[in-house]
Amino acid sequence: MEALDQLSKKLDTLLKKHAATEAENKRLKDTVAAQEKSVATLQKKLASLEQGMVSVHLGKTTNNQEEKDNMREQLDSVITEIDKILNTLND
Repeated sequence: MEALDQLSKKLDTLLKKHAATEAENKRLKDTVAAQEKSVATLQKKLASLEQGMVSVHLGKTTNNQEEKDNMREQLDSVITEIDKILNTLND
């Protein structure tokens, strides 16, 4: 009888661990989905900025250094955000 009680306790422990693991798995999947959505948004923003940069270069014959610096800063910040999100996805 004692063996059955021990077996029952071990089974309860395993079931609790399994439930906790399932909950963590769901939470992690939700986190990954949110980060993937964020990456997609940032990639769209990057594409838009790149298109704007091309338009600026095609529309102007003179090179304005201040405008170049602004565009470069915007692109750097978007790329930095994408890198951060990709790093968290890899963790």
